[in-house]
Amino acid sequence: MSQMEGARLFREAWIAGVRQHFPGEPKPGYVTPWEDTPEWEREAAGAVYEQVRQLLALSAGHASRLTPEQKGRFVATCWTAQMFKHFEDPKPGYVADWPDLSDWQKATDTDIFEAIEKAR
Repeated sequence: MSQMEGARLFREAWIAGVRQHFPGEPKPGYVTPWEDTPEWEREAAGAVYEQVRQLLALSAGHASRLTPEQKGRFVATCWTAQMFKHFEDPKPGYVADWPDLSDWQKATDTDIFEAIEKAR
């Protein structure tokens, strides 16, 4: 799978996770379709996809034995690094540490890791 296809997989997993885990009606930006996703966000999604893919490859697939929390934390940390790359002064919510994320965000990040894992 190319990095661009991986970025799209990431975005689709994010939207599916938001629709499943978000309490109530999500903000429109949370579920913006791929075609309308800003370029910086596509790039960030592709980079995080690639980091998860590499973790799985470098561990010979054994990273699949990480706990759901470890999987979600990895995605969240990779995403935070991308926010610092793309924004000089990112919004605090973009770079919140794992304990500060809402339960729906944690569950969605875990779902993203597992979607990438299944696509290998």
